[in-house]
Amino acid sequence: MENINYSCNDERTFSMLCHLSALSGLIIPFGNVIGPLVFWLLKKDEYPEVDRQGKAALNFQLSLTIYSIIAGILVIILIGFVLLGAIYLFGLIMTIVASVKSSNGERFEYPLSLKLIQ
Repeated sequence: MENINYSCNDERTFSMLCHLSALSGLIIPFGNVIGPLVFWLLKKDEYPEVDRQGKAALNFQLSLTIYSIIAGILVIILIGFVLLGAIYLFGLIMTIVASVKSSNGERFEYPLSLKLIQ
């Protein structure tokens, strides 16, 4: 993992919030995408690391949404139930890991993330 040289504490905080805000999806429908999107749009021009980590968080959350839709369709053949549970657990764990890594000044690359936002 590569360490990041943040220009200030605000950059570190907003980088972490890009990841952590995805947990709002546990309460708000599509909050997992809306949360990171809001923090990324607010601070992407001000802090380069927020721009990078915001894109990573958004790409991962959008990927999970796509995977969940596919698993939802596969519920018809019953394997979708298992996949939905696995996707939920995987997303929760990876979001927490990314938040902690970002808070500690480390870069984190999400596994299985589609590069939808460049």
